[in-house]
Amino acid sequence: MVITLIGYRGTGKSTLAAPLAQRLSWEWLDADVELERRAGRSIQDIFATDGEPEFRRLERELLAELLRRDRLVLAAGGGAIGNEATRTDLKAAGPVIWLQASADTIECRLATDPTTGQRRPNLTSSGGRAEIERLLALREPLYRECATMMLATDHASANELVEDVWRQLPVNLRGGAT
Repeated sequence: MVITLIGYRGTGKSTLAAPLAQRLSWEWLDADVELERRAGRSIQDIFATDGEPEFRRLERELLAELLRRDRLVLAAGGGAIGNEATRTDLKAAGPVIWLQASADTIECRLATDPTTGQRRPNLTSSGGRAEIERLLALREPLYRECATMMLATDHASANELVEDVWRQLPVNLRGGAT
């Protein structure tokens, strides 16, 4: 069983994954960090050198593997839902939690994240706010298709979000954790 966190970059997937996994006594992984570790280079470098199609191929390969694990909280990359086979695998693996935030919140979080410039490439020629709004509009139906739970992260702490998820999880997933 895998609990997957999906949503646009900057919505809190990586921030929520560790405390949620701790609450469940499960492992957790950030798919982007794991992909970079295995590739030995940053996502930005993969995009610059090999292009987005190669990155998406590597991402699909990694997620196909990780979604077969058990007792894992997985922070998926923001665009992972663009692959139909990945969407199918996400839904089959366990609960999928869609973390949502406003374009204002996302823009602010990305601007204040010191790793954004080093690790996260622009995904459109415009970048910035225009990119956020465009990709949110394109991806929203795909996030919605996968989601078994939705959480607004604009004004909630990681601990508040963990408690919200905890209350919504089926009792059998909580196991002996309290």
